[in-house]
Amino acid sequence: MDSLITAAGRALAAGDPLGALKRVALRDDPPALALRGIAMAQLGDFVRAKALLQSAARAFGPREAVARARCIVAEAEIALVSRDLGWPAKALDAARATLEKHGDWVNAAHARHLEVRRLLLIGRLDEAERALAKLDPAPFPPASRAAYELAVAGIAMRRLRTKVAHAALARAERAARQAGIPALIAEVESASLVLNTPAARLIARGAERLLLLADVEALLASKALVVDACRYVVRDTRTVVSLARRPVLFALASVLGEAWPGDVPRGTLLARAFRAKHADESHRARLRVEVGRLRRALRAVASVSATKEGFALTPHHAREVVVLARPVDEQHAAVLALLADGESWSSSALAIALGASARTVQRALEQLVEAGKVQPFGRARARRWMTPPVPGFTTTLLLPGPLPSD
Repeated sequence: MDSLITAAGRALAAGDPLGALKRVALRDDPPALALRGIAMAQLGDFVRAKALLQSAARAFGPREAVARARCIVAEAEIALVSRDLGWPAKALDAARATLEKHGDWVNAAHARHLEVRRLLLIGRLDEAERALAKLDPAPFPPASRAAYELAVAGIAMRRLRTKVAHAALARAERAARQAGIPALIAEVESASLVLNTPAARLIARGAERLLLLADVEALLASKALVVDACRYVVRDTRTVVSLARRPVLFALASVLGEAWPGDVPRGTLLARAFRAKHADESHRARLRVEVGRLRRALRAVASVSATKEGFALTPHHAREVVVLARPVDEQHAAVLALLADGESWSSSALAIALGASARTVQRALEQLVEAGKVQPFGRARARRWMTPPVPGFTTTLLLPGPLPSD
């Protein structure tokens, strides 16, 4: 490999895309095309970067399998950053296998990191953990070690293991500073903010307060009965009851939890759960039916008893009842949680990440645009959506994926 290609590669590894382009901008041989593609990606021109990498991959000969595999890995990273979650994961897996076969362990590890990041985006935490467990970061260069620790921290935060996340982020910061790449250092700092900003609201005995992730972790380990509006479950230390597919029952449980240890008048339950402005006998009959269903659903953790005015919730094993609410009370909070990473998303990518239908996501986006919370750009299949992060709030609890004991 000639000296200009080597120098350009070193510049890219150090996070200096302009320095790399100075050396290879006028060359059209396959290695130069690949390096130009990576440089354009670092500069944010993903369309041009993708085209250059595809040209380089086609130009490499049959004996240059490793070079072609590296192009595929770079293209996969562009797809991930531009939130093209429909990009073929099998192509990345095949490229990683090729790199491992030829002893390119650093780039093979990078491919594995990309796989883990994609799995995190779509909430498949168990698969992400299994994939990450196959890597030993010790022999990797600093930048790769930082990427590994960021993945560890990402899984830990979604699992609500804040001590593990803190330790991983500390290691990631040391590795990033050792690598000396400003963008990587900024990524670690951004991830660290999640642990120090409000993640949820606690509603108990008529009062509210904001919680950090560590506070949420402690709450779920406590002896309280938690009505969890982030995952639509009711849980104590022994049992988790999912009401994710039963929104009316969860609405009733949430109102009863907010009022504990008092009761809730029937009119309030009708207004909150059924949005009934003027209750008639049919509404009251439906309330009796739904309360009966809630009793059966919660029988392992609590009882729902009738009072003179309405109904009350009484835990079986817990000392108190609290409601864990979203940090921002928004109907389409899950969509906003994904968009809050500052990247541009297609509606199809949002549907994949949320496990929802494309039409459901499209309706949510239309409503968010009308409310001025999301901005679209582009047209037809190139249309993308983005929004700035909600100031002062982390969105970890709104992202796909189970919490402990789910």
